[in-house]
Amino acid sequence: MFYHGIKWEYVMREFPLLSPRRRTGKRGKEQRMDRLHLLQQFGLEPVHLLEADESYPDERCIRECLAFGDTVFAFERLGLPMWQLSRHEVGVEVLDLRTCSAIYTKRHDAKVEDLFPGVCGDSDLLPINFL
Repeated sequence: MFYHGIKWEYVMREFPLLSPRRRTGKRGKEQRMDRLHLLQQFGLEPVHLLEADESYPDERCIRECLAFGDTVFAFERLGLPMWQLSRHEVGVEVLDLRTCSAIYTKRHDAKVEDLFPGVCGDSDLLPINFL
């Protein structure tokens, strides 16, 4: 499984496709330097995801992704091209949220059903598993 953590406000603004190219202006110096490095290495800045395996379980991926936002999208597979960014991190050029297999969120006000019809959840869980 692959996991991407994001703030729900960005989901609402960017749905259905996430691409770093759409929000390059509001970044700190460290983020701009990281972006420049990725552009030099890959020719683009990919969307980052964590990849679970035996030594890096799903629960750890979800917990670490929640450090980047209040919502985590899980994917069984990703489209190509895909780049290996580090041991447990991969990147894709564009991430289509409509292809997710699960959604976890801390947001009780997230309107997941509006963007992902037919998805139900238990609002008492943190994180909430919607799919």
